[in-house]
Amino acid sequence: MLSELQDFLGRLNGIEVAADVRDFLVTDPDAIRRLEGPDARTSDEKLLLREAEGALEISLFLAPALLDRLDESNPLELLDHDNLADFCLALEGISHFNYLLWNASAGRSVTRLELEMQAEVDKYVSARVLANQADGCQFDGRLFGLLFDDPRFDSALSAEELHRYEHACRYASWYCRSLEIRFAAGLPEAAMLQELRQFFRLPQPDKLSHIHSAAFV
Repeated sequence: MLSELQDFLGRLNGIEVAADVRDFLVTDPDAIRRLEGPDARTSDEKLLLREAEGALEISLFLAPALLDRLDESNPLELLDHDNLADFCLALEGISHFNYLLWNASAGRSVTRLELEMQAEVDKYVSARVLANQADGCQFDGRLFGLLFDDPRFDSALSAEELHRYEHACRYASWYCRSLEIRFAAGLPEAAMLQELRQFFRLPQPDKLSHIHSAAFV
């Protein structure tokens, strides 16, 4: 399913990532603690990065219980209220993985804010597509509100991390609200896909400028 999610997200953004996310998957929390140290924040999803001798080492941690729940309730078959949170968590990790590797292959650096903003947009768009391709939308026009109206952040976040997550969520909500206004509900048509693919390729300063232009015109 993770490979299917990666391909699904790649098609939406019009990219190809040569690496299969499953080859970089870690599911052992003890292994993550050994890599990060005993004081690391506990999370069901983490992207771990390290630069070593000019190479980028990367691992994606997804908790075994999270993967078990997604296997039992596959969001690619039916996305609903019961599996939305788990879907978003797994998709966030895959979004980070795709965005980082696509930019790295182009010789471009990325910021943490960029990663988080793109992940929020990817979650909204992916959930919108899956919800609308099912027989009867499960969210009755409430998807945007479920994702953005009352965001909750891990209480263990540092002040710097919380600031970054809050800003990423705020900017992404402005952009996704503009998508709701500009493009009709249902599966994305060519104009919306073109918009999403253009946005994906923008570096952070241009992303922020584009969001302001789209949201406040």
